[in-house]
Amino acid sequence: MRYVFFSGCVTPQKENAYELSMRKVAEKMGIKLVDLLGANCCGFFMEPVDYLGAVLMGARDLALIDASGCDAITLCPACFGHLTRVRSKLLEDEGLRGRVNKALKEIDKKFEGASQVKHFVSVLVRDVGIEKVKSTVTKPLSRLKVAPHYGCHILKPSDEINLDNPEDPKLLDSLIEATGAKCIDYVEKRLCCGAPVLGVDEKLALSIAREKLKSIQKAGADAIVTVCPLCHVHFDLNQLSMLEKFSEEYNIPVLHYTQLLGLAQGLTLEELGLYENRVPVDKILSNL
Repeated sequence: MRYVFFSGCVTPQKENAYELSMRKVAEKMGIKLVDLLGANCCGFFMEPVDYLGAVLMGARDLALIDASGCDAITLCPACFGHLTRVRSKLLEDEGLRGRVNKALKEIDKKFEGASQVKHFVSVLVRDVGIEKVKSTVTKPLSRLKVAPHYGCHILKPSDEINLDNPEDPKLLDSLIEATGAKCIDYVEKRLCCGAPVLGVDEKLALSIAREKLKSIQKAGADAIVTVCPLCHVHFDLNQLSMLEKFSEEYNIPVLHYTQLLGLAQGLTLEELGLYENRVPVDKILSNL
């Protein structure tokens, strides 16, 4: 299996361990990654203020992916969702496609839509398969209780993403269980982490995350597992902010799914970048 890797913005800027651990677990499953050179931001953050600009940014990336001759993998649900929607819109709307390709022609690019963009977890479930994922596990995490955090953009809008049922998601649960860990249910499982409003209302963003952390703590989870770099930043970095603002200490380790899988595959802490996690992972390691 060969894919071109689209890194997006947040992962290389703030979550290097996510990419590092993904590359290591990908090797275990025979996934070959080719770096996408010259890519720009997917355009997701531009969409609310300049829709055409956001489409053009996404279309340029999609043109680069088309030129690679294979599908793309990304670790960011926002990139996955935005590029998937842009691709679908351009394939459906001939007029918009013409305008976009006229602009792209000026930089010797062309959108064709031959290649798809896939989130890494969808590749694991749909292309690799759960049984293959299980077969790479050499150290089952049977003593670990894990709370899955899906986030928003891996599931919604469901009619465009079509990856899992947003009202009763199972995709991440199945991947966690493939490592041997116990998947813990909790009341706020489907809710947003709060990170999208961090820039305009820090108190609200922290309050949303705080409610999820309370619920996860009450459920008895040893760790939280995320599939989104921004969700990971919010839960991992801002537990310290909650201690400062609310005098509440949660100290719940937050792992990228690729780190969890890597531990089950017998990879080292250095190979998985666990030294970059802000909330110490010592108590997880003592349960392995």
